[in-house]
Amino acid sequence: MRLISLAAGAIALGSAVFLSLASTSPQAAAPATASAPATSKTHDELVARANAFVQAFAKEDVNALAAFWAPEGDYVDLTGRSIVGRDAIAKDFAELFAENEGLTLRIEVTSIRTPTPDTAVEDGVTSVLAPDGGVPSRARYTNSWVKRDGTWYLVSVRESAYVPPSHYEHLRPLEWVIGEWVQDTKDPHALHVSFQWTPDQNYILVSRTVLVGKAALDGGSERIGWDPAAKLVRSWSFEPDGGFGQSTWKRDGNVWRTGSSSVLASGSLMTSAGVLTRVDANTVTWQATNQVIDGKPVPDSAVITMRRVD
Repeated sequence: MRLISLAAGAIALGSAVFLSLASTSPQAAAPATASAPATSKTHDELVARANAFVQAFAKEDVNALAAFWAPEGDYVDLTGRSIVGRDAIAKDFAELFAENEGLTLRIEVTSIRTPTPDTAVEDGVTSVLAPDGGVPSRARYTNSWVKRDGTWYLVSVRESAYVPPSHYEHLRPLEWVIGEWVQDTKDPHALHVSFQWTPDQNYILVSRTVLVGKAALDGGSERIGWDPAAKLVRSWSFEPDGGFGQSTWKRDGNVWRTGSSSVLASGSLMTSAGVLTRVDANTVTWQATNQVIDGKPVPDSAVITMRRVD
């Protein structure tokens, strides 16, 4: 077993899980724990060790790389397989460099904390890019360090599957809207709205068009997401004429109420409230209310009924 395993044509980085690049922030948020955040001195020492590792990796110096571990140190990969001791680690590096060239290592350290003055625990996410420019392979890691005779050594490296952060749970109450909707009207100009998830399900993308016969005119776009600071659903809209705005969303049973502020293409400022009502699984209504442009009230819009497109 090698520290970097090759699976289904993708390169999964194992050995780089302990690299702490100079971009690491000493203020990185640490998870709830009894351990204290790392001091700036500890942070700087671990970054220096990381830089030295990067240099050894670039030189393919397997003995220098293995020496970053304590003699009894080990590494456990995503499958649960373990490499124990410097000799085994050096051998694995040798196999890695014999079979792969030009790998690029990247790291995002999310926390460094110190259970004791001479131990440290580092968490983060690693990425590796092959020289052919393929999609990077990512993994989460936890590294345990020990300081001996003034030098930090790895005693444990644990790798786990990388799952991209997602706000899906916060947006799930809006999942019913995913799909295609068209305005229920006899007017030849009918609004068509498409809702779809982004691949990571962190946002719902909204695309609006106005159907005129077989032609479709751009009606603007919107991105709905979760605001983790304000703890609410928020959206950002972009109009084809250059106007833009943002809205907050609140659920009230089958009704979603929005509060919006917008900058119109003319430069005027507009605020409004919106009411999106889920009538049934295939029918929704929408109305803009309490509209104010540059301090002057504007009449409410008509209620728009939309049907789901099969």
